[in-house]
Amino acid sequence: MATVAFHTLGCKVNFYETEGIWQLFKNEGYEQTDFEKAADVYVINTCTVTNTGDKKSRQVIRRAIRRNPEAIIAVTGCYAQTAPMEVAAIPGVDIVIGTQDRDKIIPLVKQYQAERQPINAVRNIMKTREFEELDVPEFTDHTRAFLKIQEGCNNFCTFCIIPWSRGLLRSRKPESVLAQARQLVASGYKEIVLTGIHTGGYGEDLDGYNLAKLLRDLEQVDGLRRIRISSIEASQITEEVIEALKSSEKLCRHLHIPLQAGDDTVLKAMRRKYTTEEYGRKIEQLHEAMPQVAITTDVIVGFPGETEEMFENSYRFMERMGFAEMHVFPYSKRTGTPAARMENQVEEDVKNERVHRLIALSERMQLKYAQPFVGQVLEVIPERESKENSSSGMLIGHTDNYMKVAFEGPEELYGRLVKVKLTEAEAGLCKGVYVRTVDEEELAAVANN
Repeated sequence: MATVAFHTLGCKVNFYETEGIWQLFKNEGYEQTDFEKAADVYVINTCTVTNTGDKKSRQVIRRAIRRNPEAIIAVTGCYAQTAPMEVAAIPGVDIVIGTQDRDKIIPLVKQYQAERQPINAVRNIMKTREFEELDVPEFTDHTRAFLKIQEGCNNFCTFCIIPWSRGLLRSRKPESVLAQARQLVASGYKEIVLTGIHTGGYGEDLDGYNLAKLLRDLEQVDGLRRIRISSIEASQITEEVIEALKSSEKLCRHLHIPLQAGDDTVLKAMRRKYTTEEYGRKIEQLHEAMPQVAITTDVIVGFPGETEEMFENSYRFMERMGFAEMHVFPYSKRTGTPAARMENQVEEDVKNERVHRLIALSERMQLKYAQPFVGQVLEVIPERESKENSSSGMLIGHTDNYMKVAFEGPEELYGRLVKVKLTEAEAGLCKGVYVRTVDEEELAAVANN
């Protein structure tokens, strides 16, 4: 039996797409093997968010070539889309696809097997207007399901290369989203994470249908217990979205809302579509609509022109927002973006000092958010066994408000919705005690009635 191995770099969207590509190989009769082993075909799904992403992608490609020089090396993803000639020039690369036409990978592999000539199948992504369907009925190593609902981005922030690697916004047809959701629930998944390049923009290219309507329709999917939005821009949190969140019984009390900077001058230079006042107002509305909601965010430190005063403004604003967690990144020049050509680039040592200050702030806010939940019984979906505590049977999962909790329990609980009493709050990993499965609780309730 022919074998295929995958390596995915970058975001959740890439991991979703790798699963979709695997389904194509699986339907063709391939067996999946570990990337560190010899395979007949290697598929590397690349990232290009930073120059470091490009470098890591090249390293992984060369690793696959060394492992089996006779294998077919297929490279896809964002780096392949933005620099196809650069990827194709790596000795040993056989097929370059990019961020579209992944559904054609099997015919391309067969073409290469027949002709033994390198194939560059990358097309101009900016001309693409249709969402590329990739069927993902199940996930290889996940107990939560991801569901890609849109592709591309129209924002063109000055630091970001993504529109050039993913193209303009395209939404998945609602009937396709709902059909995939039902399929995932039928496969046993209790939680679905809605994901995309610009998830909150879902529906902007559809006639009369938007994210809020999709959330309401997903609410009606039988057997689905949790709906989580992977990320949403503050400018896209409309009154209708807030109302959908408020009235829902399935939407998780967790929203990831990128901030990037807490100073209006920096936000304007980034070409973000909100001010700090507008962002703060959205957060207040969300706290009113969903009490105890966890708001997590992304922050870029040391953007060109960011003075100490601007950073202090950001620091105070983030502190006031009381985020449940912040993902902090030092600004990194991305070749081809307007920000890379800006004057007043911030020194690396200054960026590093600011990064450490914000990470420390994030840890304090994370602990502060978690502490009130100690003693409460929360619902958790165990996702993986702790490597450090594998021998003691420790499981790890996320609550609906995205606190990571470790507790003792059998492997049979993986993927199930269980009740866990939180016993200790920590910035990174909270501790809890297993109580029972939600299934047991519901059965008992039925019996009592």
